[in-house]
Amino acid sequence: MLSPRLAVRALILHEERLLVVNAWPDGKSDLWCAPGGGVERGRSLPENLQREVMEECGLQISVGAPCLVNEFHDPGGSFHQVDVYFRAEITGGALDPAWRDPAGVVRHRRFVTRLELARLRYKPDSLPEVTWGAPAQAFYDALEPILR
Repeated sequence: MLSPRLAVRALILHEERLLVVNAWPDGKSDLWCAPGGGVERGRSLPENLQREVMEECGLQISVGAPCLVNEFHDPGGSFHQVDVYFRAEITGGALDPAWRDPAGVVRHRRFVTRLELARLRYKPDSLPEVTWGAPAQAFYDALEPILR
């Protein structure tokens, strides 16, 4: 049995807009999520998150408190991932349409209002509540089925 994959994600609110990315190469899905990705051994979760946000968005960030643990899996397969979400702030850089993710996974990134997010397909389901809700509350999303 494979262990779950561990990943980190950043909730970056800038001027009441949340940074989201489409992390499906070649437009295979219209699903949006917070930027982040897999954890590399030997680096802290915040260090991994800083690396991932730089790779995917070209932004430098400071990493704050964790605010959500989300699990998702493929009920018909072996994929299982645990995402640890952290609040984060931009400390350098700006979104640039010419930026390219070195891994080629993230092709689109944008800031959205809560209303704009509601018009998109996104994961996890609790994303708006965690982002714009009470900052002191931590959330745990139990095993959600993966969407494609």
